[in-house]
Amino acid sequence: MRSEQEVNRAIEQYADTVRRICLVHLKNHADTEDIFQTVFVKYLLHTAPFASPEHERAWIIRVTLNACKDLLRSVFRRRTVSLEEVAEQPAPPDEHRAVLQAVQALPAAYRDVVYLHYYEGYTAPEIARILGKNVNTIYTRLTRARGLLRQTLGGEADA
Repeated sequence: MRSEQEVNRAIEQYADTVRRICLVHLKNHADTEDIFQTVFVKYLLHTAPFASPEHERAWIIRVTLNACKDLLRSVFRRRTVSLEEVAEQPAPPDEHRAVLQAVQALPAAYRDVVYLHYYEGYTAPEIARILGKNVNTIYTRLTRARGLLRQTLGGEADA
């Protein structure tokens, strides 16, 4: 079990990343907070040392993605409607909302690579290592995701 200082450092360092990944996948603040807690409890209980800070970050991202996928596959999740879908919320500016909705509408495989590349700044080889995929698969998914975003947003430049 990790020390309180280690866990606090990890929370300070990775909180934004975990929340953003969750929001992109779950589109729900309550579920985001649940997964946030799950990820850092798993971090607390994970006793194996990390080879480097990059390895630790990749582990956090992988655990977050897996927890989001598990929640989305759950029977409970499929049979409920979130309060956020029902309630009116202040909306972000139109262009930001359109981009966010377009990214959220992408298939999960494309959404993951777009998030990791554009929001987290990972290169395709780094994303391939994190997701356990071939680097050419990552390049293909990025290209296809850009095309889908271009169609959805109606632009000529890269999304």
